[in-house]
Amino acid sequence: MWRIWLLFDPRRALVGLFIFLFVLALLIHFILLSTDRFNWLEGPHHTSVPAQMAPLPGAATAPAR
Repeated sequence: MWRIWLLFDPRRALVGLFIFLFVLALLIHFILLSTDRFNWLEGPHHTSVPAQMAPLPGAATAPAR
């Protein structure tokens, strides 16, 4: 394992790793903020449900005899 650090400079490798993880964390948080369920800043946007829902096609009942 120590031979790997002979190929790479540890300071540059760790700085690069931290920058990559920080950008990844920002990307994940912005993706979550763009969803309705996980937006903790604005909260969920509830759409209004119409009072009378239209029946499903083909679900009409036959007239009573």
